Amino acid sequence: MYLSAEEITWPEITAFLGLLVALLFLFGFSLASWLEYRKLKVAGHQQEDLRQLVRRYEQLAENSMDAQNRIATDVADLRTRTASIEKILRTVE
Repeated sequence: MYLSAEEITWPEITAFLGLLVALLFLFGFSLASWLEYRKLKVAGHQQEDLRQLVRRYEQLAENSMDAQNRIATDVADLRTRTASIEKILRTVE
């Protein structure tokens, strides 16, 4: 029951080729959609990582500002103490 070349008609060949092209098109469309989905997923992860990095930077900047304010207060206190010590030393001389 093998088909010979004479038994296959042009309409059958055309229909087969049309079906083959349609299947290739669907496969290509599916592959392109999957690749776009993966690209969007990776971009989403990158954006979330960037947001976390920005949050950490903001927290670090806030902590640095607090530390700088404490240090500035301590330096001002030391200046006041130094000035009072110098005043005491001048009165002793």
